[in-house]
Amino acid sequence: MSRRPVNPARRFADGASTPFGGSLHHKSRSSSLLPIGLVVVGALLFIGYYYSGSGGGSNDAEVVSKVEGCAYGMESLDLDLFVVGELSCTSELRSVIPILKKAYGDTMHKVLHVGPDSCSVVSTLLKEEDIEAWGVEPYDIEEVDAPCKSLIRKGIVRVADIKFPLPYRPKSFNLVIASDALDYLSPKYLNKTLPELARVASDGLIIFAGYPGKQKAKAGEQSKFGRPAKLRSSSWWIRYFVQTGLEENESIIKKFEQAAEKKGFKPSCQIFHLSS
Repeated sequence: MSRRPVNPARRFADGASTPFGGSLHHKSRSSSLLPIGLVVVGALLFIGYYYSGSGGGSNDAEVVSKVEGCAYGMESLDLDLFVVGELSCTSELRSVIPILKKAYGDTMHKVLHVGPDSCSVVSTLLKEEDIEAWGVEPYDIEEVDAPCKSLIRKGIVRVADIKFPLPYRPKSFNLVIASDALDYLSPKYLNKTLPELARVASDGLIIFAGYPGKQKAKAGEQSKFGRPAKLRSSSWWIRYFVQTGLEENESIIKKFEQAAEKKGFKPSCQIFHLSS
């Protein structure tokens, strides 16, 4: 957090008026240089403090991330903090559904999506043959169109805080897909939410997460999500998955990469395929 710099010249000038004003005429020539020397030293100290204390946004981000990591017992994690608005991962998810079907095959039957714009994701999934879909919208929906109202009224899409237990029985779905949701959770709440996603999935989890530095902020979007996003590196996520007992599904990863290559798809978001 930047601090409002204090003008050292003003500070020392104000302080110098009282202790030195009445005695400067009674001092020697060398002693008369003392106030000037103090001002110069103060200015140098101020400049050094300014550049060391606010040396750029990236240093501030590293400090914030290390403090949060220590608070939750995850010291020295390379977590980059960026304030972002609406991420592109949910729209990317909609575009790669055919590729996911190629990779997962018959496993992609009962699917739960968790994240913003869940109505649109569920609608896209329901258009695919042999896929049943449900959704959890973790944020308040301000404007709802008629199709989305219908999905909510039928209980297919629910608006629920994902920091609390999901309203589903264990292994209710083959796959659980989360997009633009986990980026907004601190490690404290990730420790609760990620096991919940695994609990309701019988075959696997698919996590879409933003890349640090690739998504940019949009004014006014932070109020929608309630907090700035924390975009973590792939190494951070992999270490976190290991700590929570989740493993990447190497077989599915290969199938997904092969299908993506044939379609010429290059992801803009990080995509993790986990065994539940």
